[in-house]
Amino acid sequence: MVVGVVAIEPGGPGAAASEVDPLGAPYLPGRFTVPARPPTFLRRKRLHDHLDLGLTTPLTMVNGAAGAGKTLLVADWADSLDDPVAWLTVDSELTPGLFWAYLLQALRCQGVLTPAEVGSPADAQQVDDKLLARLAVGLAARERPVVVVLDGYHRVTDPAITEQVEFVLQNAGPGLRLVLVTRTEPLLPLHLYRAAGTLTEIRNAELAFTPKETRGLLALHGLELSLDASRALMERTEGWAAGLRLCALAAQDADDAEVYLKEFEAGQSTVADYLLGEVLTRQSSETQDLLLRVSVLDRFSPGLANTLTGRRDAGPILEGLRRRNAFVESLGHSRYRLHPLLGEILRSHLEVTRPGLRPRLHRRAAHWLHHCGYLPDALAHGAAAGDWEFTAAALVDDLAIGQLFTGLRAEGLAGLFSRMTPETTSPAAELIRAARALHHRDVGRGLAHLHHAEQTLATEASDPTAAQLSCALLEARAARLTGAPGRAEKAARSARHLQDDVPAGLLKRHPELNALLLTDLGTTHLWAGRFEEARDALGAVVASPAGAETALPRQESLSHLALMDYLDGWLDRAEHKALAALTETERYGLPPSSGSSVGHLVRAAVAVERDELDEAQRLLDEAAAFGPAGQDDPVTAASRALATARLRLAQGDTAAALAATESPVTADVVCPWERGRAAALACAAHLAEGRPETAARALLAAPDDQTACAVEAARALIAVGHPDAALELLDAVPSDGEAGPAVTVPALLVRAQAHGEAGDPAAARRVLNRALLEARRERLRRPVLEARPWILRMLGTGAREPLAEDWLLRGAEPGAMGPLVVEELSARERDVLVRLAQMMSTEEIAADLYVSVNTVKTHLKGVFRKLGVNRRTDAVRRARELGLL
Repeated sequence: MVVGVVAIEPGGPGAAASEVDPLGAPYLPGRFTVPARPPTFLRRKRLHDHLDLGLTTPLTMVNGAAGAGKTLLVADWADSLDDPVAWLTVDSELTPGLFWAYLLQALRCQGVLTPAEVGSPADAQQVDDKLLARLAVGLAARERPVVVVLDGYHRVTDPAITEQVEFVLQNAGPGLRLVLVTRTEPLLPLHLYRAAGTLTEIRNAELAFTPKETRGLLALHGLELSLDASRALMERTEGWAAGLRLCALAAQDADDAEVYLKEFEAGQSTVADYLLGEVLTRQSSETQDLLLRVSVLDRFSPGLANTLTGRRDAGPILEGLRRRNAFVESLGHSRYRLHPLLGEILRSHLEVTRPGLRPRLHRRAAHWLHHCGYLPDALAHGAAAGDWEFTAAALVDDLAIGQLFTGLRAEGLAGLFSRMTPETTSPAAELIRAARALHHRDVGRGLAHLHHAEQTLATEASDPTAAQLSCALLEARAARLTGAPGRAEKAARSARHLQDDVPAGLLKRHPELNALLLTDLGTTHLWAGRFEEARDALGAVVASPAGAETALPRQESLSHLALMDYLDGWLDRAEHKALAALTETERYGLPPSSGSSVGHLVRAAVAVERDELDEAQRLLDEAAAFGPAGQDDPVTAASRALATARLRLAQGDTAAALAATESPVTADVVCPWERGRAAALACAAHLAEGRPETAARALLAAPDDQTACAVEAARALIAVGHPDAALELLDAVPSDGEAGPAVTVPALLVRAQAHGEAGDPAAARRVLNRALLEARRERLRRPVLEARPWILRMLGTGAREPLAEDWLLRGAEPGAMGPLVVEELSARERDVLVRLAQMMSTEEIAADLYVSVNTVKTHLKGVFRKLGVNRRTDAVRRARELGLL
């Protein structure tokens, strides 16, 4: 329905019907005039479309704060209509008789009704019910509805007027479409209209300008801003129309409009004049005092507001402000907030009118919030008050010091306490300084602060349990950074003892405390080579309930468990855990930690063993992005050095490999696996350069029980012509029944080579086939490639192993090998494989081959074993790669 508005001019059509109101004064034409829009007015189609829906419901309410753009929006929409529109700007002085006299005059001026049809109120104070009935009947008889706009309806304070409006609206039927433009909800039974679907509403949130609309409005003021700058201004004003227009006007005189709109001080602007005039000065002195005091808060409850004012009337005042859309918004659950711009302006006004009050308000808020259990807000206000003794004590007493290492708040807390003054020397403050230093891997400075706190705590008379538990946490972190398992165990024992004296609810609120302790303890056990103890501690962290608070320790624990799987030779397990570790922080939007480095380093090491060298390099580069190598703890440093050395050796850069193994890892105790692996890699690099004697010397300081060292020592013996000694050395290595292929395959390959060099080709082939079968289980390519020269020599003599030779000879370049197959499929296994490719079930294959189902299952197991797969689809894919299908 397209509509237009006829503005009423004095003396225009219908004006002669009644020239004076019930008081005998002439009607003020401005009350009937549709407001004109300025040249910079931006028409917003989405809101026009919503108002068009109001033509299908009896009542439309446009409800928003001062300056939200309500009146101009409705005026622009009304101008687009061609049905009659009666506009009345309501005044607070209108009594019932005057209100209806003015409304009837607005209708008559549009030619909707004549005086003879309805009449006019004779008394300014009241109106006859019969007159209202005649009005309703007259409107109901219309073929097309009339739109009545009551602008500023929040000024109607007499409940009788609202009751009369409700009466006419209910009885006029489809002949009336009433539009209320208001700052507050009227006393009409809106819930009934909502339930019946007969109310169209446009509220503050919808009136707010979008970033695109903000940009369009600024363009009308001659300001061409980027979408990002427009979005930033929109967010600061929350799309408030008057604020945007005032900012735009001010920016027109600025040298750089975009910089001005980004940095302008709200408290010293025309926006401040508007809000102070439209909001603050219109309130009672009690309300003004409350608004000024709560301006120091981002959000607040009536209880907190009462604490700041010293009164008990905050509840009704805040609810009244909310109902009046006075830039106070309800957040639900009796919590409120100020419009951000109003908050800025009031804080500036507070500094000017009541200097020195703001820190005291922050201090009061901090103590109230801490007492009520709102620790993050309490810390923020304590810092804002400059009360660092309270702020540090609040964090430590709440057992929340672990949040400086993990969780969504770690960065914010670090920034908050970076402002702590040097004069604050309490034990809690020293503990926080120690935590921040250890977080940045500055162990010396961290321990200095920690020991100073411990010495002070020993002399305090008050209960120091929370602070001592924090000390234990920091001791464990320092032990991890220095590779000191004894210190970590002592800290863990101390923590377990102290936790008995801490309320269970407090520990439950901070699951990161135990998660961090166990992660650091497990990491030091890992460094010491005590894998079972490490798995117990790290596994407990992984098994704990997931959450943002424990995501980082869970990630680190999973990464370290992955590292142990890699060191034990189980590549698939290691890769799976390393990938799972990455998701722990991603799901909570947390930044990566050192645990991310270890996970990437493990995946890089796995990629090298599978001869995926480009992927390994990419993962090494990603690991480096998580933090400088100089800030690594010992486990991460060793993982980085070993992964780098292994990759460089695979790439043929023996000098770089040797350099990586020679990088010292500083720690309190020697790590057996780090020393053994480094020695083995150094030995391999020397052997690659043709220096077996130097290679042997590289193993002199290596642990005796390291399989990797024994393998390289055996290779060195073979290189100098002593294969029998190599076999004796390998026989002397203790058997580890739980070792995976990445450990066993290199040993089997060297054993096979020794048998071959010792003149026993049958034993060499037997051991080689076993090695290839083991390698196939985890796609272990690199050790086979490195043994390729002697394997090819051996296969060049005597009886051939066709499938093994086919795999080894396919592709001359590393990484070009096909899938691992070392045994020929039997004829019946080939028959089964062909039918697998035809998507036949086990029962169908059995029927087709005239054998039992159990026989088919036996053949399937053989196919899977020989092709190195576990599923039917993988068997078909692998067979096609080999040309068997």
